[in-house]
Amino acid sequence: MDIEVLGLVAGGITSVAMMPQLIKVIKEKNAEDISVVMLLVLITGLSLWVWYGILQNELPIILSNSFSVLVNITLLICCMMFKKKS
Repeated sequence: MDIEVLGLVAGGITSVAMMPQLIKVIKEKNAEDISVVMLLVLITGLSLWVWYGILQNELPIILSNSFSVLVNITLLICCMMFKKKS
């Protein structure tokens, strides 16, 4: 198997890991159990991976982590919209 294909497959699998959580939050319009701090840390780390991928010219790293950033930013926005004000 070509190493870039392996990277794309691995990145694709890990990139969709948060999709079930995002779908659940959107369907239920409830984000009470989601940690905003965790999302901020995750988005920061993923963004740094995108930057690293750009510097190394590694398409699998750039694509998979960019997608993950978008999914997690969407989840963060849903958290802000659906968390109940105390």
